[in-house]
Amino acid sequence: MNELIAAIKQAQRITFLTGAGVSTHSGIPDYRSKTGLYAGAANPEYLLSHENLTQHPQAFYEFVTKRMYFPAARPNLIHQEIAALCNEKGTLVTQNVDGLDKQAGNQHVIEFHGNLYDLYCQKCGQAVSYEDFAQDYHHQIDGGIIRPHIVLYGESIASEILMKSAQAIANADLLLIVGTSFRVYPFAQLIQYRQAETPIYAINRESIAAPASVRLIQDDALTVFEEIRKGLETC
Repeated sequence: MNELIAAIKQAQRITFLTGAGVSTHSGIPDYRSKTGLYAGAANPEYLLSHENLTQHPQAFYEFVTKRMYFPAARPNLIHQEIAALCNEKGTLVTQNVDGLDKQAGNQHVIEFHGNLYDLYCQKCGQAVSYEDFAQDYHHQIDGGIIRPHIVLYGESIASEILMKSAQAIANADLLLIVGTSFRVYPFAQLIQYRQAETPIYAINRESIAAPASVRLIQDDALTVFEEIRKGLETC
């Protein structure tokens, strides 16, 4: 911990790579645990796919609205500390689609997989509010199918997002991986763009799929960020 806090203090350009483990403390389940978003669902990858949205929009709508939306959730200390550091000297690349990082005031966020609350009609392209989507997946104006602007199974990451993310990694003099097993691609491939001398720390409850050079702090992210906050306050 002392080594990590010292690295954060010394860094001039930090890039964070985060996953579901950041938002679980805000009451949003992860994906694959026993109580996660996919628990009990038959073939959840298909339910959250472009094909299902196209062929069975009702089934897609029921899955995402019942399992993925937590409008009452609020940013926790991890979001807040990452936001403060990013606004001072960094960038966040997150897999999370809950929008909590922006709610925390983070002005330097790349939402790698999109944002559930960025909703639009596929027929006319008009933006739609969550409140309207929660009532019906048909656009009131033209009957088009409303969808969230997130990356579904069977869809590709936008080239602009890939480029911005890679650039954030390449520019960093410190990388922090937080709350992710780092097994989802192409997100997990992003560290290939780092400079060879850039140190990487990972904070996660379980071991992660990452190179041996990654320094793992195997602990709950909230506990670690409480220590980081205390350590930075003493600087």
